[in-house]
Amino acid sequence: MVDIRIDYEGQLRCCAQHMPSSTKLETDAPVDNQGRGESFSPTDLVATALGTCMATIIGITAQHRNIDVRGMRVSVQKEMSDDLPRRIGRLVVEIFMPLSETHPDKKIFQSAALSCPVQHSINPEIQVDLSWHWKPDNVSPVRPQDSSGWASGS
Repeated sequence: MVDIRIDYEGQLRCCAQHMPSSTKLETDAPVDNQGRGESFSPTDLVATALGTCMATIIGITAQHRNIDVRGMRVSVQKEMSDDLPRRIGRLVVEIFMPLSETHPDKKIFQSAALSCPVQHSINPEIQVDLSWHWKPDNVSPVRPQDSSGWASGS
C-alpha cells in the first residue's frame, strides 16, 4: 500500500505528497469549474496516469527484450462530458514510438500498452481512443518534441 497525503490549501488548490519519496505535486480546479487552471486538475491526473502507465509498461516490456525505446512520447487529450455528473467523457491517446512500424515486436508493445493497470481501472463509460505512430524505416530518429517524420498506424 502506498500512502499519499493531500492537503487542501484553499482557493481550490491541493498539494499531494507521495509519502515514500516525499515528492509533491499541486492540483488546481480548472477554469471551467471555478478554478484558476494554474496546475493539473484532478481529472488531468487521470489522463496523465493513463499515459504514464502505458509508457511505463511499454518501457518494462522493452527492457525485458533489450530494446531501447528512449524518445517514445505519449500524448493524452482529455474531454469532459457535457452532461451531469461532471466526469471525463473521452481520452484520446497517441503513442509515438521510436521504432519502425515493421518492428517484429510491434504487436507485443501494443498489447503491453493495453495491459497497463490504469487502463484496466478506467470506468468503461469513458471512451479511450488509442492511436500509434511509428518511425518510418528510412527516417533517422526525431527528437521527442518533434512529431514530424512519424508514421501513423495501428
